[in-house]
Amino acid sequence: MPFITLGLEQIIQWKYGVMGTLGVTLLSLGTKVGNPNCACAGALILALLFAPTD
Repeated sequence: MPFITLGLEQIIQWKYGVMGTLGVTLLSLGTKVGNPNCACAGALILALLFAPTD
């Protein structure tokens, strides 16, 4: 399981940069610890990164 997480973080880092890694880290840490503020911040960062810009 840690290899899957590490691989996912590397793909996010390669495609979306440091902010993508920060978003994934905050989201996973927030859900693991049970802190909804941290999880919401990570989800918001990822949503803003995945949103298309025209």
